[in-house]
Amino acid sequence: MNIQLINIKKAAPAMACALLLVFAAGKSQAVVEEQTNLTELSIENLMELRVQTVSGASKFEQKVGEAPSSVSIITADDIRKYGYRTLADILKGQRSFNVTYDRDYARVGMRGFNLPGDYNSRILILLDGHRANDNILNQAFVGTDFVLDVDLISKIEIIRGPSSSIYGTSAFFAVINIITKNAKELKRVEASGEAESYGTYKGRLSLGNNFKNGPELLFSGSYRDSKGQQSLYYKEFDTPSSNNGIAQNCDYDRNYNLFSKVSYDHFTLEGTLSSRTKGVPTAYYGSIFNDSRNQNVDERGYLDLKYENKLGENAQIMARFYYDHYKLDSSVPHDYPPVTINKFIARGEWWGGELQAATTFYKNKLIGGIEYEANIKQNQNVHDIDPYFGYLDDKRTSSRWALYAQDEIAVTSNLILNAGIRYDRYSDVGGSVNPRFALIYNPLETMTLKALYGTAFRVPNVFERYFSDGNLTTKTNHDLKPEHIRTYELVLEQKLVENLRLSASGFHNEIKDQIAMETDPADGLLVYRNRGAFTANGIELELENTWKNDLKARISYSYQEVTNDNTHEWVPNSPKHQLKFNLTIPVLQDRIFAGLEEQYTSTRKTLAGNRAGDFFITNLTLFSQKLVPGLELSGNVYNLFDKKYGDPGFKEFVQDVIEQDGRTFRIKLTYRF
Repeated sequence: MNIQLINIKKAAPAMACALLLVFAAGKSQAVVEEQTNLTELSIENLMELRVQTVSGASKFEQKVGEAPSSVSIITADDIRKYGYRTLADILKGQRSFNVTYDRDYARVGMRGFNLPGDYNSRILILLDGHRANDNILNQAFVGTDFVLDVDLISKIEIIRGPSSSIYGTSAFFAVINIITKNAKELKRVEASGEAESYGTYKGRLSLGNNFKNGPELLFSGSYRDSKGQQSLYYKEFDTPSSNNGIAQNCDYDRNYNLFSKVSYDHFTLEGTLSSRTKGVPTAYYGSIFNDSRNQNVDERGYLDLKYENKLGENAQIMARFYYDHYKLDSSVPHDYPPVTINKFIARGEWWGGELQAATTFYKNKLIGGIEYEANIKQNQNVHDIDPYFGYLDDKRTSSRWALYAQDEIAVTSNLILNAGIRYDRYSDVGGSVNPRFALIYNPLETMTLKALYGTAFRVPNVFERYFSDGNLTTKTNHDLKPEHIRTYELVLEQKLVENLRLSASGFHNEIKDQIAMETDPADGLLVYRNRGAFTANGIELELENTWKNDLKARISYSYQEVTNDNTHEWVPNSPKHQLKFNLTIPVLQDRIFAGLEEQYTSTRKTLAGNRAGDFFITNLTLFSQKLVPGLELSGNVYNLFDKKYGDPGFKEFVQDVIEQDGRTFRIKLTYRF
């Protein structure tokens, strides 16, 4: 693998400080030593003890070192101390993740792969085991459109690599398993208020109660209103007829989230409803520039009833039934002439169920299950309002079913074989078989080696296959077929000295029949097509340490190179180098903390063949607790040094590079009654 040298002169001082802080831990006292008296640990440190397990990698709880993947854990404590506002913020701080923002949706890249036209359909998000991706675009929402307020997150498990062997479609590059808080963690009534740059305000009220010998009840609602940047300049529209390239009052963002969970005995009923209205200032798809009517309204909700029970000491069963809905209402003003609003309306409804059983016998831990899902509504409609003219009225239904099984075999006392396979059958695109194998070896008590192999697939969604605006800018392609990935990975997890941990991995990905939006040279229309094969090679390195006094540091470096197998060219929007550093400093014992993030991303190729420059972003948080009983207060500065940078635009945009926000501020207050 030809690894290029990284030009990070600007990052050198921060890198040097980070390395000194991390490696100095070799002389420090460890937090999680077996001989430590647990009564001396803070609540945050006790949480750290618990998060050394993961449940999403194999659909049962296991030690992180025994999981058949490279895993990262983010806790509620991390979310508070780094001032994370969205799931996109959280993923930006994790190794090998690249999040692109087009001032509408946040698009997640993983290990150098974030090609244009994708709506996060290669990342599967689970909310307490429930699939959060929709059934129209198969989109994983991670920005302000995410279905859950991040304050309700107890833990996030990032499971890298293909997991279609147990989750099916979209478990392509990673699975993000989000575990929500329970009533005990909320401590009865909790109120939160925020004020942020660009006229942004947010409020949240949450209630949790654990009734004696009865149900646990949690309810939470939040609302956020942001004016966004009042003036955004785009040189591509710098003409007198387009307000000299200045989009005014077009970047607004309003959203709400409702979440509830009731648990009693072996049953849990969970539901959520969220909606976001986002102004689109970029004038994509040939729309009128500087028109505040250009907006998207996304609504997402579900109900999930789950039953879990142990059958004796070595067996357990899980059954779930769910109903989901998704609604998108997009308004795009066009001047044909005359000026009219072009509407894209999508409606999705689906229900399904899963039955799963697990048992432990001899040296095996076996899990298996069956799933069924019926898409009772997958509707897309495109029309002009005034004068009315219809372009698309596509109504579809579909279904899928799947069988899966996985066995974790303790071959010897220090060698585990994890093998799984799944068969998915779709009513419209056929079947797919996907295996996964992992050898997990502990040559030393402090060392774990993992050899991983797996395949995954992603079915083309109904938007990619059937969306068209009447051939104004886009057209359909009914012949799309599923895309596939084959992954080989080696992982080393090593405890160096006391609580200093090293994680290193090297991966090789082979992607075939990848689906992406492109321009048809025959007619100039945008269309989704299977674009052939791609190869990705890379390495990941991470050092992490935690001191007894709640001082924590983590530094990671990722190298990835993604090339087109036909042209052998570097693909667009793919940073070859990423460097990330996180530091939490206790300023006043366990009462005041400072959280520092440094994130470096190297240059990326744009669709026009240009370069989006490299950038170094610094985020700073000051967080306080216990100064006043029940009160938490934090102040945040994002992009501290006001770095000017941009993300590559996609096919639907005129802009080759879309500028991102400069320095912004936030103040947040949370009070528990």
